[in-house]
Amino acid sequence: MKEIIITLAAATLYATSLAQAPQLRPDNIDEVLEAMTLREKATLLVGELSANQQAYGTQISHSDRYIPGAVGNTYPIPRLGIPPTVMADGPAGLRIFTKRNYDSKTYNCTGFPIGTSLAATWNEDMVSRVTEAMGNEVLEYGVDVILAPGNNIQRNPLCGRNFEYFSEDPVLSGNIAASYIRGIQNNGVGTSLKHFAFNNQETRRLGADAIVSQRAAREIYLKPFEIAVKKAQPWTVMSSYNKVNGEYTNCRYDLLTDILRDEWGFQGIVVTDWGAFFKADKCLPAGNDLVQPGSPDFIDEIVEAVESGALDMEYVDTCVHRMLEYIVKTPRFRKYVFSNEPDLEAHAAIVREAAAEGTVLLKNDGALLPLDGVRNVAVFGCGSYRPIAGGTGSGDVNKAYIVSLIEGLNKAGYDIDNTLVDEYTKYLWAYDEKMSKLEWWQRNPVAPEFIPEALVESVEKNDLAVVTIQRQSGEGRDRHADDFCLDADDRELLVRVADAFHKAGKKVVAVLNVGGAIETASWKDIPDAILLPWQCGQEIGHTVADVISGKSVPSGHLPMTFPIKLEDHASTANFPLDSPDISGWGDEDRYDRPNVDYTHYEEDIYVGYRWFDKQGLDVSYPFGYGLTYTTFGFGNMTLEKVSEDEVEVRVDVTNTGKRAGKQTVQIYVSAPERKMDKPVQELKGFAKTALLEPGESQTVTIRIPVMDLASFDAAQSAWTVDAGTYVFRAGDNSRNILCESVLKLGKRQEKVSDSLKLIENK
Repeated sequence: MKEIIITLAAATLYATSLAQAPQLRPDNIDEVLEAMTLREKATLLVGELSANQQAYGTQISHSDRYIPGAVGNTYPIPRLGIPPTVMADGPAGLRIFTKRNYDSKTYNCTGFPIGTSLAATWNEDMVSRVTEAMGNEVLEYGVDVILAPGNNIQRNPLCGRNFEYFSEDPVLSGNIAASYIRGIQNNGVGTSLKHFAFNNQETRRLGADAIVSQRAAREIYLKPFEIAVKKAQPWTVMSSYNKVNGEYTNCRYDLLTDILRDEWGFQGIVVTDWGAFFKADKCLPAGNDLVQPGSPDFIDEIVEAVESGALDMEYVDTCVHRMLEYIVKTPRFRKYVFSNEPDLEAHAAIVREAAAEGTVLLKNDGALLPLDGVRNVAVFGCGSYRPIAGGTGSGDVNKAYIVSLIEGLNKAGYDIDNTLVDEYTKYLWAYDEKMSKLEWWQRNPVAPEFIPEALVESVEKNDLAVVTIQRQSGEGRDRHADDFCLDADDRELLVRVADAFHKAGKKVVAVLNVGGAIETASWKDIPDAILLPWQCGQEIGHTVADVISGKSVPSGHLPMTFPIKLEDHASTANFPLDSPDISGWGDEDRYDRPNVDYTHYEEDIYVGYRWFDKQGLDVSYPFGYGLTYTTFGFGNMTLEKVSEDEVEVRVDVTNTGKRAGKQTVQIYVSAPERKMDKPVQELKGFAKTALLEPGESQTVTIRIPVMDLASFDAAQSAWTVDAGTYVFRAGDNSRNILCESVLKLGKRQEKVSDSLKLIENK
């Protein structure tokens, strides 16, 4: 009886405490913060590691605490009306489990185009349409924040995660990222802009030190994040695993507070990447609010650091306040009743449309495409039968299907050579059986190419050949140098198919199922047309068929340069060309392996086309390149300084061809010569036309802030627009300038913090 009385008394006391405690609302955050205990505060700053999760390195198993397959939660504090929140992976779509215990329903998500494919659209409205659909799935599957977009610069073609990122150029990257964020957050769910910052290689990603100048940091690597934050205000920013200039990014006050918050005005929370370095007395004062996936040990560490005086309570309160501001925006706080039934059919249609918009037509000799009078098609390459929809790792999506080129072409009305289909099917079955006998880490997801026995026979039966070349990449490992070029199997297949069909007077189309730049200069003369749909999501087979048939018009432009050789990239001299499989877990103190433990960004601001232009190097395909099924003329370019802070550029674009199409206007600016070394030209704005019929014109208007023309003067810690004459060039790629105009500007300067200085490695 005594035990019952004590239990009832405790329950009464708890109920009274609960009734007296303030319950979180958007307008009482300060009151709730004051009512929190130190341990409750610490708990809110650490992710909830569920019983089935392990926090070893980056190998974090998924949580089933709220939404099976989500990767992280925050702790609820019921006493104060604080609900949990759920975070899930997904740069190319929401990544959750499709099956759940004791549930016959399947929870598929849409496989959207990869970041590179979205950037290749050069169409901010299209990107927002795509991500609005993506955000709807986040909302209806009960997730609060999707860990996307990836917004790091594609410094070198071999970075394993380039497929998640947008471009080698900060202006294109930043504006596409802003559109991506707006589309998702229009649903009342959040994004996590990542990986902030300098995550430009996967080799030893848990601690590699990026040694970069303040100027290159500001102008190249931070600029896309700055644009995205200022234009779209993501709910969260994810700090990267790596160090920069001697210190972990999540420990740098100058990065997370001086720059991100004070200069750019970021209002959200900063969360660590999963399994990243964490020290309470370093990360919280720097401005990193949440550690994921968390551990009870981290909660204890925060409490002990405060109690010992190693961590000032002011920093804890600041982080907790931001966490509460984040929580009150979430669907879970609003008690949104999610349906688990997003409109996947409608979203697939958007994928199909956007993928075509981002498809780049690299070559089209004799206007071969769109096909006219072609019915029988011979399809070669394992990628035609098993195309890659996206990269591996956290950027992969558990989608219901991937449409093969075989299916897409069949449904578009083409007759596919079934003898070849049978040969490839048997070959891939045998490949699967072989792979099943290996350990998972030994399996190559991309089957090697082979020469079908029916090649010669197929020439007689078919009007045209399609050859797909594919490359796979993903999180955790960079591509090897030899992966940049066609291997012997790829080359032999392409050469033999082209020889056979060309001898019969028939044409060959090459399709590139890739996530980023590959070598093309040595073989691009072989096929008659080259189509680059990227890894554009689950509808890839339909997209390729739509473009080949002319149902859709390709209007994509390259978001990166295709060099002649990998070595032509300045960054190749300082990149792990044959990357070992090193994540960095367990060797945090090593600092003796160049390009593994540390990487010098010796090319400074000369990334991508900036370097190729400076050196006068030939390229295979320039930045911004892309053909379409018609031709366009640019004219009547005008410049006007519409205010002290903004320049307006107008260009008339006319469809001068015989088919409907879209065109992208790219504005490159050359600064007046001064003592500071400056690029030959830099992209400063872009816009895409509507679909123009033959003979139709559209005036494209692009506004460019004057301060976007500034260079960063590290000696003065200032953005400086030099006085003088600026040349504005309009073109359809960086090396095809169609008109230009000049404008004189006075000197402008904006001082900023003296941040990101090198800290010598101890």
